[in-house]
Amino acid sequence: MKRKVIVFSLLLLFVFSPLFPYNFLGKIYDSKNKPLKDGYVLLKKQGEDNYIKASLNSKGEFVFRDLKPGIYDFKLDIYSVEKLKQKIEIKGDIDKSFVVNLSFLDRVLIIIRDISDILWGSWMIILLVGTGIILSIFTRFVQIRRIIASLKLVLKGALKKDKTEEEEGDISPYAALMTALAATVGNGNIAGVATAIATGGPGAPFWMWVAGFFGMATKYSEGFLGVKFRRKNALGEMAGGPMYYARYGIKWKPIAKFLGFLFAGAGAITALFGTGNMAQSNSMALAFKTQFGIPFWASGLLIAALTGIVTIGGIKKIGSVSEKLVPAMIILYFGGALIILIVKFTAIPAAFALIFKAAFSVKAVGGALIGTSVKQAISIGVRRGVLSNESGLGSAAIAQAASRSPEPTYNGLIAMTGTFIDTIVVNTLTTLSIVLTGAYLQTAAYGSSKGLTSTALTMEAFNRVIPYGGVIIAFSSFLFGYSTLLGWSYYGEKSVEFIFGSKIIYPYRIIFIVLLFIGAIVQGAHLNIIWYTGDSANAIMAFPNLIALLLLSPIIAKETTEKLYKKKYW
Repeated sequence: MKRKVIVFSLLLLFVFSPLFPYNFLGKIYDSKNKPLKDGYVLLKKQGEDNYIKASLNSKGEFVFRDLKPGIYDFKLDIYSVEKLKQKIEIKGDIDKSFVVNLSFLDRVLIIIRDISDILWGSWMIILLVGTGIILSIFTRFVQIRRIIASLKLVLKGALKKDKTEEEEGDISPYAALMTALAATVGNGNIAGVATAIATGGPGAPFWMWVAGFFGMATKYSEGFLGVKFRRKNALGEMAGGPMYYARYGIKWKPIAKFLGFLFAGAGAITALFGTGNMAQSNSMALAFKTQFGIPFWASGLLIAALTGIVTIGGIKKIGSVSEKLVPAMIILYFGGALIILIVKFTAIPAAFALIFKAAFSVKAVGGALIGTSVKQAISIGVRRGVLSNESGLGSAAIAQAASRSPEPTYNGLIAMTGTFIDTIVVNTLTTLSIVLTGAYLQTAAYGSSKGLTSTALTMEAFNRVIPYGGVIIAFSSFLFGYSTLLGWSYYGEKSVEFIFGSKIIYPYRIIFIVLLFIGAIVQGAHLNIIWYTGDSANAIMAFPNLIALLLLSPIIAKETTEKLYKKKYW
C-alpha cells in the first residue's frame, strides 16, 4: 500500500510540476570581481511579448519569483546598453552568478548616470520646485494673475505693435522670446517627453506640468533680473543672465563671483557638449536616418552648415530667424498632434485619468508598470520638464537681457509665456499623442520587448493615426533641434564671454559648429552619455541660478508689487 502511495505521489508530481512556480536568484559581477549595482535584469519567456524586470542591489544580486518552467530570454540592461544576452531554461529553482565585461564607454556611462542621479536627487527637486513656490508667493502668483496680460504683450510683439524701437537693447522683446523658445521648444518636447514616459511611465508628464506651473513664476523672475542687472560688453552689445545678476545683484561679493562663474562654466558645457549642442544634432540625424535613410554624416554636414550661417551673425541674426522659424514649427507640430486629438477625441478624458492615476501609483491602468515608483516618476518628470522648458536654468534671462526693454517687469511677463507655451501647450500635445494612441505600452516601463523611447516613441504614436505621421516628427525634430541650436549657441557664447571676455566669441562659434557635426555622427548604444551629461550640466546651471533668485527675491517682490499690482504698468 505504501509503495502505491509513493508511486501515485511521484506521478502527480510529474504531471503537475509545470504548474509549480520557481525562483531565479542571481548575482552579477564585473571582470574585476566587483558586484555590479547599476542597471537591471530583464527576463522574458519565449512566446510572450513583455519582459519582467529585476533591479540589482548593492551586492549585485537580483531575484525573480514565481516563474513557470520554460525557456527564457535573459539580458542585462545598463541604461539602454544591453549585455549578457542569452537563453536560460528554468525547470527548477536557480541560483547563478554572471560575469559581465564592461567597456570603457560602459564605465563612463555608469559614472555619468550616477553623477546625474546625485545632482538630480530629492534635494534638487525640492530646491527647484520650492524656489518656484516661493517666487509664486513673492510675485503673488503672477502666472495666474498676469497670464492674459503676458499673452497680449506677446501678441503685440508678433504684430509689431509693441512700440519698443526706441528702448535700449539689441533685439525686440518678441524676438528675445522667440530666441528663448527656439532654445526651449526643442527635441526635449519630442524626445524628452517620450523618454520621460518610457522610463517613468505615463504619470511622469503630470509632474512636468506641476514643475511647469511653478516654473512660470521662476521664468518671470529670471526675465526680470536678466534685464535689471544687464551690462554692455566691449562690442557695445547687451550681456546679461544669471551670471550677471548673481555677480552684480548679490551684495556678498565672494558668493556673487562664485555663483556667477559656476553658472557660466556649466552653461558653456551644456552649450558645447550637452543638450544645447550634440544631443540635438544627434536626435535630428537619428530621425532622418530612421525615416529617410539619410546617412548620419550627411545630416551632420547639413546641420552644421545651416547653423553656422545664422550663428556667425550673432544675436540679431539669431533673433531675426527665430521669430519666423519658431511660430512655423510649432504650428506644424500642433497640426499633426491636433489630428490625433480629433481622431481620439472620445478617449481624451480616459487619457487624463490614466496620467493622473499613474502619477501617484506604481501600477498604471491597463498594464503592469514595472520598476517605476512615484519617486522615480516625479524625479524623471521634473528633470525632463526642466530640460524642456528650462525654468530654473536661467537661460531665458540671457535672451531677455539682449532685448529692447521699457521696464524689467515687461520682460518678466514676456519670459513667463515661454514656459506656458513649452510645457502647458507643446508638451501636453506630445503626452496626449503617446497616451491616446497606446504607444506608451511599447516602452520598457511596461516591459515591452520593443522598448520604444525618445523620438522613435513619438513617431510610433503619429504613425498609428496619421499616414506617414513619422515624416511630421522627422521634420519637427529637425526644426525643433535646429531652433534649439540657435538659442543655445547664443547662451553658450554669453557664458564663455563672461569668463574669457569678448575675444573668445568667434573661436567659440567655430568650435560650436564643429561639435554639431561630431554629435550627429556619434551614434550607438552609449548615446545616453550625452543626455546624462546634459542633465548634469543643467543641474549645475540650476543650482547657482536658484540660489541667486532666492537671494534677490525681495527685489523681485518689491518691484513686481509696485509695477504690476499698484501702478499696473501692463
